[in-house]
Amino acid sequence: MHDSAVFLIEFGCLVLGLGLLGRIAGRFRFSPIPLYLLAGLAFGKGGLLPLGASEDFVAVGAEIGVILLLLMLGLEYTAADLVTNLRTHGPAGLADAVLNALPGAALALLLGWGPVAAVVLAGVTWVSSSGVIAKVLGDLGRLGNRETPAILSILVLEDLSMAIYLPIVTALLAGVGPAAGGATLALALTAVSLVLVLAVRCGRHVSRFVSSDDPEKLLLVVLGVTLVVSGVAQQLQVSAAVGAFLVGIALSGEVAEGATSLLAPLRDLFAAVFFVFFGLHTDPADIPPVLLPALALAAVTTATKIATGYWAARRAGVGRKGRWRAGGTLVARGEFSIVIAGLAVTAGIEPSLGPLATAYVLILVLLGPLTARWTEPLATRLTGRPGRGRGSGRTPPAPSGEHETIEDRDAVGRA
Repeated sequence: MHDSAVFLIEFGCLVLGLGLLGRIAGRFRFSPIPLYLLAGLAFGKGGLLPLGASEDFVAVGAEIGVILLLLMLGLEYTAADLVTNLRTHGPAGLADAVLNALPGAALALLLGWGPVAAVVLAGVTWVSSSGVIAKVLGDLGRLGNRETPAILSILVLEDLSMAIYLPIVTALLAGVGPAAGGATLALALTAVSLVLVLAVRCGRHVSRFVSSDDPEKLLLVVLGVTLVVSGVAQQLQVSAAVGAFLVGIALSGEVAEGATSLLAPLRDLFAAVFFVFFGLHTDPADIPPVLLPALALAAVTTATKIATGYWAARRAGVGRKGRWRAGGTLVARGEFSIVIAGLAVTAGIEPSLGPLATAYVLILVLLGPLTARWTEPLATRLTGRPGRGRGSGRTPPAPSGEHETIEDRDAVGRA
């Protein structure tokens, strides 16, 4: 009974604190993600007031937060959009892998950590955080912007690539033979293909199955299906986030609209818990010894991610301002980077790799919401070129306000 009371007090104070931080962020018109992360540092190991009774619940809530973030992103698009965008942005996904994986691999080799550590650090620097970026797009009101399909396509390509990359890394860390590694990789590829086919070809049946006029039943069925599919995907060595995203893709029409309105409050709650959980598992004392190389790596890969997003949006026909917004939005790293680094730490290949990866991710997960907001205005001011470009993509321009630009309205008028 006492433990239950402590849990309620701890978790209640945590949620209340997040609400107050969200109000502060809203007053000053910036994303609350950095404040949530700093709150996690304060309440985590080595922080001012470590949590005890509620930590396990926060861990589960963090997983649900990532799943809901990607589900809500998927609800914005159809299966046809997914296939078209993946085909269109395939070259951008390849450029993303090369530009952002090489700096991590190069640093590991320069530090003398060896080829296996180089492969691991390459993955840490390669993959953007789908959870952070999904939250930022929602906070900034950019889900309807013309550059958003390019951003989402790169994120999905990265997440799908993890189904190939993670089995390879696991095999390298375990030192298993080619046969066992090949079997794991084949299973992962089969699972990815199966999930994609089901999302594209069976979307109407899924929508019909979950459809309901009763909001309560619709909420329960959509949430239940999403959690089951995410769990099965993760069990098959595919990202749970990819599974949730594809469930959202499979739902369409009135079902998607109803689910979006019902799930939005849950998404906001558990997404905040996810960012706090990330901070909880970062000991501030581990950061200073690796801060300089982490800062250098963060600076290089911030530039390469901005270049990736700019080029991808340009290929999609997005105007210059939208290209800069796309580049700035992709900067944040997060959940996958920590998972990859955690595998290496567990295997014990390099003691400094874990703290370096944590410091690197923490820097970029704090910087990411800021680059998403300020890259475009800074680039416009420095170049002195507001830019006019023909937008493309199925989504309409953002609602009127600070995120709707002249180039977006002109592009729609010419389309």
